[in-house]
Parts: sequence; structure tokens; C-alpha cells
Amino acid sequence: MVEVGGGLRTYAFRGQDVLAGYSPDARCSAGRGQLLMPWPNRIRDGRYSFAGSEHQLALTEPDRGNAAHGLVRWASWSVLEQSEDTVTLGCRLRPQPGWEWSLDLSVTYALTASGLTVTPGARNVGADPAPFGFGAHPYLSVGEARVDEVVLGIPAASMLEVDARLLPTGLAPVDGTSHDFREPRVLGGLGLDTAFTDIAADADGRWRVTLTHPRTGQAVTLWADATAYPWLQVFTGDSLPRAHRRTSGIAVEPMTCPPDAFNSGDDLLVLQPGQAFAAPWGITPG
Repeated sequence: MVEVGGGLRTYAFRGQDVLAGYSPDARCSAGRGQLLMPWPNRIRDGRYSFAGSEHQLALTEPDRGNAAHGLVRWASWSVLEQSEDTVTLGCRLRPQPGWEWSLDLSVTYALTASGLTVTPGARNVGADPAPFGFGAHPYLSVGEARVDEVVLGIPAASMLEVDARLLPTGLAPVDGTSHDFREPRVLGGLGLDTAFTDIAADADGRWRVTLTHPRTGQAVTLWADATAYPWLQVFTGDSLPRAHRRTSGIAVEPMTCPPDAFNSGDDLLVLQPGQAFAAPWGITPG
């Protein structure tokens, strides 16, 4: 994990990387491992209304005219607690242009026998209700040379269709489309930058996205609580700079809400004064 953004820089298991991360002295690129709060994905034109007031955010994705991935990716996070196998980082999000609320944010990274558990948190410490969404942006890897090799499993029955700005235009079933990965299969040349929903949970209430290398058998699973995370985004890196295009892992992003939720209201959380959010997700190697 890192001070800038509080994100997950790297993670290895038994000597094998399960994240396509970055070096300690590098600046995070392409959102690698970053925490997306108080919203994931995009807000159209950076504009939204809440509780009768209009708000205008900076356009952090200027080519598409969107405000992208929240406000704390480049903020300083500090260590709140630390033990041999657990660390909790915190960040205070305060009012600024386009955002009028005070949240105390946190994230706990815990190493367990089965892998890494990540528990983000947010508490409304202001006097008014606040809109809120969370997402994370880890890039999973199973030692592939290109993501085309990976056997990918996504237990989702629906996907979000988007326009050229990657803003939602409607839901569609994955059945009969190239985006149906309910039965794991080789990704091939398909490019994904897609939000999925209607995600099937296992008996323990968690959904699981799986990556497997067909030759070596190396595998990694990203899981999330299905109630807290009814959405996930999968990104195969096709828009990255050429040197990293489809060679730097697959981003599997648990999200509490879809793109542009500050405008649509779809699955948007509203934290009342004093109310807290916390919901685990995690990575299981092997």
C-alpha cells in the first residue's frame, strides 16, 4: 500500500505476483490499485444535483468531459493502526469545489491464510447527508505475457452499455454476446472496459471473478460481498499507452454503484450524519 491515494501497489503470493503493480519510486499510472471515493467511475460533465443544490466538479478526464474516480486518489493517507499482518490507513475528505461534505475515510488491508482482505470505510462527520460510492482499481495478473491468454470468469448476467464517453446508455443481458463469461473462457482479442451487474453470488454471499493461466495453472480470484457490491468493472487495458496495452494485467473493480450514479441515483449510497460504510472485498491467489 502507498501513502499517496492509500492504494494497493503490489501483492505477491509464494513468490508470484498476483497484481500488475508498480515500483516504489514510480507514480501510479492507469489507476493501479487506487481507491475510488466518494464515487467510482465517471460523472457526466462533472455536474450533479443533490438535496436541491447543483454541484460542478473539476473535469479530471478532460478528453471525455467527465469527473473520474473520486477525489482521494492523489490525497495523502496516514497510518492509523498497524500490526504484523494488518494495516489501516486514513484520509480526511473535506469540502472543496464540487463537493460540500466531510467524510473520514479509511481502508484496512489484512493478510490471512486465504489471501488479502481489503475493508474500505467511510463515516459522515458532517452535519448533512452526503452522497457516496466506492470502487477499487486493482490489476490482477497470472503471469501472462498478454491478457489475451487469460481464462476469465465473470459471474454476471447483465452489462452496462455505454456511449463514446463511457457513460451509461442502458442495461443489456450478456446472454448470447461476446461479454458472457459466466462459463470461464479464454479472453482472446476482446477488449473490455465494461460495468457488469446481476452478479451471481456463491453460498457465502460473495461473488468471484477468476483469472487462470491455461498453461501454468496460475490463478487468482477477486471476491466481494454481493450485497455491498452489486457492480463490477472489468478493464483489459486497451486504452493504455502502447507499451502497456493488454500487457499489464486485467483491472477487476468492485463497485457499490455504476458510472454516473450521482446523476442517476442507481445504487447510490447516502450517508446520514454519523453514519458509516464498511464492506470487505479481497484477493485469493491460487
